[in-house]
Amino acid sequence: MTNIARNFTDIKHHMTLVQDSICQALEKASGDKFKTDEWNYKQGKGGGLTKVITGDVIEKGGVNFSAVEGRINEKLAKKMKVSSNTEFFATGVSLVLHPKNPFVPTVHMNIRYIDTGEKWWVGGGIDMTPYYPNIDDIKHFHLTLKKVCDQHRADYYEKFKKWCDEYFFIKHRNEARGVGGIFFDYINDDWQKNFNFVLDLGNSFNDSYIPILNARKDIAYSEENRKFQYYRRGRYVEFNLIYDRGTLFGLETQGRIESILMSLPPLASWVYDYKPTAGTAEAEIYKYLTPQNWV
Repeated sequence: MTNIARNFTDIKHHMTLVQDSICQALEKASGDKFKTDEWNYKQGKGGGLTKVITGDVIEKGGVNFSAVEGRINEKLAKKMKVSSNTEFFATGVSLVLHPKNPFVPTVHMNIRYIDTGEKWWVGGGIDMTPYYPNIDDIKHFHLTLKKVCDQHRADYYEKFKKWCDEYFFIKHRNEARGVGGIFFDYINDDWQKNFNFVLDLGNSFNDSYIPILNARKDIAYSEENRKFQYYRRGRYVEFNLIYDRGTLFGLETQGRIESILMSLPPLASWVYDYKPTAGTAEAEIYKYLTPQNWV
């Protein structure tokens, strides 16, 4: 366990290390370089570093770090159960990768820390959204997450997987966004242990996802595969704009809109009343869009 002081300098430092490690691994896997965009938080102090990557492997991806200070507005204070106008410090790393190859899953991860002085908590999660699912990839992804969870508490994986299955569910479509992962929020029972857990989750990304990216990125695909990918990306957009807490939190705190909406894919489509033909590869994904035991 890393011994970390509860001060903003140490906390921010460890978050930036997570961002750096992930970006280095993605540059190696894709052969492309991240473009860096530093920004300031106009409603308070601090800002962030948004890193964006585009190319033939990752069509659009972003790995965002932020560390901001300000005052909580009345609407958010009610949701967070703190006094209105309370000062807060929030930092985190969030990423979304939309690979170009339809056989490589989209992936999302977020780790965050919020402190109001009297109260603090951690939250985050990671989930994967394939278009043409591979059971070995799904098992590898979940087993890696379970290993991280088990190093901290025996009940974390089961508890946080269930939370993820319930959270990443598109209610108006009655289907899961993908094959899940883990999700947790407002965890605050032991500062040192909780913060180390989110760091370990962030640092596990290179083990959970990069092998899948490397194994699938060169598979041949057709224009029909791409069209189906666009269609399924539409579900991703619907979830992020209607349900995603990170998106809503960013908008409610008047965060930087380019960083908040970096999660959206570059291309997506909506086809009226589309139904894949039974027995085709496109129909296969629907067998996976209900909560299942992957390990």
